[in-house]
Amino acid sequence: MPLDPQVQAMRDRKERDLVAPLYTMSLEAARAADLASIQAAGGSPEKVHEVTDHWLPGPGGKLQLRVYRPSAEPKLPVLMYFFGGGWVLGTVDTADGIARSLANAAGCIVAVPGYRLAPEHPFPAAIEDCWAATEWVVDNAEALGADPGRIAVGGDSAGGNLTAGLTLMAQRAGGPRLAGQLLVYPNTDQVADDESMRTNDDPYLFNHHSVEWYRSHYLTDPDDAHNPLASPLRAETLVGLPPALVITAEYDPLRDQGERYAARLAEDGVPVAVTRYEGMIHGFFAMSGTLDAGKAALDQAAKQLRMWFEA
Repeated sequence: MPLDPQVQAMRDRKERDLVAPLYTMSLEAARAADLASIQAAGGSPEKVHEVTDHWLPGPGGKLQLRVYRPSAEPKLPVLMYFFGGGWVLGTVDTADGIARSLANAAGCIVAVPGYRLAPEHPFPAAIEDCWAATEWVVDNAEALGADPGRIAVGGDSAGGNLTAGLTLMAQRAGGPRLAGQLLVYPNTDQVADDESMRTNDDPYLFNHHSVEWYRSHYLTDPDDAHNPLASPLRAETLVGLPPALVITAEYDPLRDQGERYAARLAEDGVPVAVTRYEGMIHGFFAMSGTLDAGKAALDQAAKQLRMWFEA
């Protein structure tokens, strides 16, 4: 189907205003423009019961962790949420709208680590930070008012990549047991060459040039592209991983690799649901203030989280 009318209007405004692609900007400018765009499209942030910032020891120094609590109820389940931005852009503020919405709708704590970014800190710095933050939440669950037996992981785009990689790390380490994994248009194969990657080249939308720009900053060693922690689709087996919800967008260069990952999970016996949002683009999950489908996807994710936490 064609672009959703709401997406088409957004895209046409960018063309009218000659908005430059992020991959043509300096890092500083791209980071500022990315955050401003997400905040503008996300609408008014929902109120939650409490938001606290913690600073914990990480592999590369102090690591920020922002914790969103929907209520004062004790022993709430937890969603570790990893923001998108191609491992190059983004901060805990990037996921603020998503975190607030999911905390309220799923009735869970949402914890967002401010992992290190490339190119200053290339692979595997980001996933090491996400792992450290997850371990810290498990170890400090009582103080956080969290239930260490009900922890899910999730993220969008690069955050979805980090989510999938973290489930592999947890499996290798023998824990923690994860209730589920929310994968929103995830990067799963750093060397993908498929139809969606080849055909999505609109300069006013996230495209294959965007993917290459992010990857070039994140992976300094070409061999890292084949590491399952960077390309989870290339893992030898996915047997025994937590149940998954995979959300993809029709007009997204990452669409095919996300759906292939869902198929691999199913082949290896992992319970998985996959939904392609027709007419949508990469990034729509963070655009609930602008796109009706963004709100629908958030609602779907929250319902799935509740099911995992109640299982």
